[in-house]
Amino acid sequence: MRQQPHGYRNDASVPDFPDDRPVIVFDGECIFCSGWVRFMLRHDRQGRYRYLTAQSPLGRALYRHYGLDDRNYESNILIENGIARFKSDGSIRTLAGLGLPWSLVNICRILPAALRDPLYDLVARNRYRIAGRRQTCMVPSAEERGRFIA
Repeated sequence: MRQQPHGYRNDASVPDFPDDRPVIVFDGECIFCSGWVRFMLRHDRQGRYRYLTAQSPLGRALYRHYGLDDRNYESNILIENGIARFKSDGSIRTLAGLGLPWSLVNICRILPAALRDPLYDLVARNRYRIAGRRQTCMVPSAEERGRFIA
């Protein structure tokens, strides 16, 4: 799917949000997904990424904008330079943005998405069975709060 950079800015159903840094939209009720965000917060020492729960009005609007189910969040979204990345591509690019040693994951990009994404889909479909479901969304600490979009 070819995207117009920052195309969501022209969609009246998507509220304005700060997109000057990469944004990760994630399922805040999924313990596995929240663990991913905790990992990112720990290793993103430069504060490169912002985070947004899919359950928020903005998160749901972005899922709808990109033609994804806004009630079943089977793909995190990475929005970087106005372009949305999904599934394995989004995860690889996210990790690569942390620098070494995490950027070594870029080697996975030699495999076509048609081979990478089925594994991503398998984990995504079974994420609640693998890790469980939160009863409430992840609550960031006081020092992390500024990295989340409300």
